[in-house]
Amino acid sequence: MKRPLRLPRANYPAGVATAIWLVIVALPLYIMVSATLQTRENYLNEGPLSLPTEPTFDSYRRVLESDFPTYLLNTTIVTASCALIVMVLGVMISYTIVRNRGRVSQRFFQVFLLGLAIPAQAVIVPIYLIITELNLYDSLLAVILPTAAFSLPVSVLILVGTMRDIDEEMYESMALDGAGQARMLLQMVVPISRAGISTVGVFTALNAWNNFLFPLILTQSRENRVLTLGLYDYVGEFRVDIPALLAAVVLSIVPIFVAYLLARRQLISGLMGVGGK
Repeated sequence: MKRPLRLPRANYPAGVATAIWLVIVALPLYIMVSATLQTRENYLNEGPLSLPTEPTFDSYRRVLESDFPTYLLNTTIVTASCALIVMVLGVMISYTIVRNRGRVSQRFFQVFLLGLAIPAQAVIVPIYLIITELNLYDSLLAVILPTAAFSLPVSVLILVGTMRDIDEEMYESMALDGAGQARMLLQMVVPISRAGISTVGVFTALNAWNNFLFPLILTQSRENRVLTLGLYDYVGEFRVDIPALLAAVVLSIVPIFVAYLLARRQLISGLMGVGGK
């Protein structure tokens, strides 16, 4: 006689906790998006939780007609450059650390890990002096170089853990085929470590896109301003254009959010391999 199937018992506390978490996450998004569809006067009169009675895209129009496209282009250049620099250097440094297991290589790896304990705020004055001496102040390169440098330690940690999972027999088989180190790196290590490299790229892109300290200290002119500084355009001494400000926030979120959606699987799988063997 077959036993009747037992349905799993409902977990009401988990359901309530999920509903509360959904409200916590959804409410700020609702306030942000609904505010962008209102006029400034309507937003101030009705409040942030009100529904837009007469939706309008005037806030987006004002944002796109301002210097926002320039800020978006500058941020894209900084983000793409930082991601490219960190991925290229991170792959080469990590491959060297994994393949050379001597004392010098391990000390080199430990020095990189020390970078995880150094906050950018603690060394912003030396960075400013170095950038000034190199005549790079108020340029996009002044933002790109330190941003990439501070993303390298965690990137090397992720890539070293990923590359250590590659079997030694694969290296030996390629060596028997006459492959050199460059060929092993390009034809075997890079394809196998694609998840870790994608993780490094997304992580660096997120840091560069949301970076505020380096653009604030190392740039000055409007033509070299990035999105995080460009939001100040909608905040005046005696007034704040909240709908336009939130419209600029929404437009600045979309590109990096799309990039995250496209690489989310590689990001998760790459982070799972941080521990290595």
